[in-house]
Amino acid sequence: MVWKESKLNLIYKDLGIIPYKTAYDMQFKIQEDVQNGSDDHLLLMEHPKVITIGLNADSSNLLVSESFLIQQGYDVFHIRRGGDVTYHGPGQIVGYLIFNLKKNHGGSIRTFVHKIEQTLIDVLTEAYGITAMRDEINAGVFIGLNKIAAIGLSVNKGVTMHGFALNVNTNLGDYAPIVPCGLKTRSVTSVEKELGHQVDLEQLKLKLNVKIRNTFEFNNKKGEIEI
Repeated sequence: MVWKESKLNLIYKDLGIIPYKTAYDMQFKIQEDVQNGSDDHLLLMEHPKVITIGLNADSSNLLVSESFLIQQGYDVFHIRRGGDVTYHGPGQIVGYLIFNLKKNHGGSIRTFVHKIEQTLIDVLTEAYGITAMRDEINAGVFIGLNKIAAIGLSVNKGVTMHGFALNVNTNLGDYAPIVPCGLKTRSVTSVEKELGHQVDLEQLKLKLNVKIRNTFEFNNKKGEIEI
């Protein structure tokens, strides 16, 4: 990898497995810091089983009651992001990009989403030989009609939060209580399903960190945040 010359710094943290609410609250704090001049942040992690419901969600895409979900071991959160209903859980890499979109990345949310999609497409191809693609209507990354990565963002005062969820070694059965992202005619897939075996999540996180740094033209500074 040849690093592009850049003055942009990225603070990166692998948070391991962390409750959704903890990460959600953390994002708001970091977003405020970035609004006040801090470097952009990339957080990679897994969550315990959780269903998140976006601002534009259609209630019909939740196929069971919220109380039933909780009884089945899911957390449930209504959150401030674009998109519909989605699932996070073990074996899925969640990436939160808290970037100063207005100052550092051109200001276009559409272009920003496309760059995230392309990052994931490139990593899947280069690391595993998986051919994935974007859909010009629906955000995310697809293999045929099946979605392998969801993308949902919000922007406040020019700074993004939320990001992507990439199914790696995910238990796809955990999607059963929802219509993922409201796409009734599509299903979900994972790296494990496409390859027929599990892959190393830690190695994949490192590849994502490198590719995101290159795609968004950060320098090679490595940083960590205090939890």
